[in-house]
Amino acid sequence: MENAKQLRNTLLLVFAALLWGTAFVAQSVGSSYMGPYTFLASRSWLACAFLLGLMAVRRVGQHRKGVRLPFWLHRKTLALGGTLCGVVLFAASAAQQMGIGTTSTAKAGFMTALYVVLVPVCGIFLGKRPGVKLWVCVAVSVVGLYLLCLAGRDTLGLTGGEWQLLLCAVLFTLQILLVNHFSPRLDGVQLSFAQFFIVSMLSTVCMFVFEQPTPQQFAGAAVSVLYCGIMSSGVAYTLQIIGQRELDPTIASLAMCLESVFSALAGWLLLGQTLSDAELAGCVLMFGAIVASQLPDRRR
Repeated sequence: MENAKQLRNTLLLVFAALLWGTAFVAQSVGSSYMGPYTFLASRSWLACAFLLGLMAVRRVGQHRKGVRLPFWLHRKTLALGGTLCGVVLFAASAAQQMGIGTTSTAKAGFMTALYVVLVPVCGIFLGKRPGVKLWVCVAVSVVGLYLLCLAGRDTLGLTGGEWQLLLCAVLFTLQILLVNHFSPRLDGVQLSFAQFFIVSMLSTVCMFVFEQPTPQQFAGAAVSVLYCGIMSSGVAYTLQIIGQRELDPTIASLAMCLESVFSALAGWLLLGQTLSDAELAGCVLMFGAIVASQLPDRRR
């Protein structure tokens, strides 16, 4: 039963990675119409509206079954968890957008996904020591990431802006650990809403301070904002919160780093971009690492 639950939660995270990966296509299209803060604010407010509607529909279903609960559960914990997760998610998204503008998308994808290494390392200091099998899976996934993102394309030398991408990886690591801490204690949809409400407010302030949004920008990027707001933000981050519940954070990071694989496949299928033999080998290694992480350990 425990293995089945772990497999289910891992599959939820893989589906979230699929949504995040395919959203790269929508993000690339949307970025040609509006600035990063405007795009982030637009998709985040749309995610809030979607999640609020989902909570309202679910509440109607509860009332029909005779269940009467407060609309907001565990308010103090929800406020704390939503604020912390939201602030870190906003900072990670902003650092990623700034870093992407200074380097190749291949290096940006590789460096962002380095949280797959940072999560188990941080877990050691939090008293969660991954076994040998998980460390091997992490190492295999990093090799796969390198083949997918950098093989034959770029070097690992760092410029000023690329340090921001390393900061982004650290912040996404913190976000994963925060979700791992708060998700067992809160409703997943409500935590997702609280998180995006904070992101929406912060990105809206930055939008008006650093950018000049116009109605034409919103009209041009409407389809991209719709997909990223509902599917990539509203659905995928809720799946992350639900999927990480009672799941080893190292396995969670392995599943979510498949975002790089799905973004490459989406570019191949939707934008006509080709995949080299090294990139295909990287995809295979990363998928293999996820499958291996789900195999039960041998018992004496």
